[in-house]
Amino acid sequence: MGELDGVWAVDRVSGALPPLYGVVKRIHGSRGTTELPRLLGVPFAVRGRELHYRPPFGAFVDKLEPENGGYAGHATVLGREFGQFRLRRLDAMDQLTEQLIKHIDEAYSMEQNVLRLIDGMISTTDDPQLLDALEHHKLQTQRHSDLMAQRLEAHGAQPSTVKQIGGVLGALAKLPLDFVRGEKAGRNARDAYATEHLEIASYELLRRIAQKAGDEQTARVAQDIILEEKAMAALIEENWDTFAELSLREEGIRV
Repeated sequence: MGELDGVWAVDRVSGALPPLYGVVKRIHGSRGTTELPRLLGVPFAVRGRELHYRPPFGAFVDKLEPENGGYAGHATVLGREFGQFRLRRLDAMDQLTEQLIKHIDEAYSMEQNVLRLIDGMISTTDDPQLLDALEHHKLQTQRHSDLMAQRLEAHGAQPSTVKQIGGVLGALAKLPLDFVRGEKAGRNARDAYATEHLEIASYELLRRIAQKAGDEQTARVAQDIILEEKAMAALIEENWDTFAELSLREEGIRV
């Protein structure tokens, strides 16, 4: 086992480095990756106590010095230092907590995207009962977002400023395109129905990870949210005829 083998949390100290909450380095032998929340890992080669990043980041090298059971890190580009950080070794429970925080953070970002979709549905729906239901779910969604922010705070974390480009949020990233094409009502309903199930799946996973991490409050919150998302999905399912009629009406088709 190499000196640096393991999973390390990265803490920013100074310089031009961005906030590094949730960033970890995974090292095994002569290889490793720096992993940002919800993004792919950036690979590097381990050469003694230097981490040499692979192309296209070949100009970057992290230089490490032992410090208080961890390491003081110096981030360099073309040999010039531009920031300092610390590495803290994570044990199994630390790693589980880090994963829990990442899933809570993802849920928070997901809710922010869902709010935009609900606004799109509200703007293309004129059925009074549906509008009332959508306005109610918008309030629920804002509450879900607030609850996830509170659970992050309970773990000493804040919502990430890094937006996911894959997974759930990647699936939601296309939503603004629906606002500029025809058949908005039908397409928004379709996207909302799919999104509700993505949310349910995300919270089912979050609930189980929270239970394994011993965070029963987050697990209970996730279960409560799952019930509300299932109710919204059922509402959309009960109104496909209405959404189809709205969609056709937008194209000037009346049947």
